[in-house]
Amino acid sequence: METILSPPFSPLFNPKTSLSKPFLSLSHLPRSTKPICCSLRKQHSQIEKESFSVPKSWVSHVQQGLAALAISLALSFCPVVSSDSALASEFDVLNEGPPKDSYVVDDAGVLSRVTKSDLKALLSDVEKRKGFHINFITVRKLTSKADAFEYADQVLEKWYPSVEQGNDKGIVVLVTSQKEGAITGGPDFVKAVGDTVLDATVSENLPVLATEEKYNEAVFSTARRLVAAIDGLPDPGGPQLKDNKRESNFKSREETDEKRGQFTLVVGGLLVIAFVVPMAQYYAYVSKK
Repeated sequence: METILSPPFSPLFNPKTSLSKPFLSLSHLPRSTKPICCSLRKQHSQIEKESFSVPKSWVSHVQQGLAALAISLALSFCPVVSSDSALASEFDVLNEGPPKDSYVVDDAGVLSRVTKSDLKALLSDVEKRKGFHINFITVRKLTSKADAFEYADQVLEKWYPSVEQGNDKGIVVLVTSQKEGAITGGPDFVKAVGDTVLDATVSENLPVLATEEKYNEAVFSTARRLVAAIDGLPDPGGPQLKDNKRESNFKSREETDEKRGQFTLVVGGLLVIAFVVPMAQYYAYVSKK
């Protein structure tokens, strides 16, 4: 009986043996249960954040689009900007005063470096020898004054307020958009150049060459002509306005009458042939029968 109920063969009936080995402690449980719950919570919170971040990004894109549209509309319906830039350019020439290191204010940007260098050499030489200072100004267009003469007088009064300062000064203005120019100066400058040369340069050199968009030649030829007059040399002259008259395509009265007579003869001959030939054929056919 003892051999049958021995501990090796019946462990269930041995309380010591069953209690010596407990079933499974909590320490042997897998530790991944707690991290799984945390990861699920983190994933759930990330999903909620993404679900709420999508509308925010969509709203931000809409706001950016509306802002861009408002800016484009504001720029398209504001034509005042271009006129303000033109006015600023025109008045900047007045406010900046005469150039210190050169004799040219090329606000229109149409003169080359070679022309500016040649003008500086020519005008500095005449200033050293005769004491006359000549400034050349190019602008695109005028909006504050009616023409180039009024603007030239305004520049002379602004740059040289007193008669003593502007007595031996000359101002040459070239307006590229209007293809016109003007020359003004103090009493001694006008007397040294003479009204004949002044009128000739304003009516020949500046407008004629500006019409052909030869701005460099217009400015430099005017300077040479003024310097020659100051030095008492013969006038080199200026370009002549080309006669661009086109031949008329209309016929004269004599040519029209001549063409009309020829047309009448041709039409009359065709009508005669149209009536006579069928009648002759019909007569020949009837006579054969």
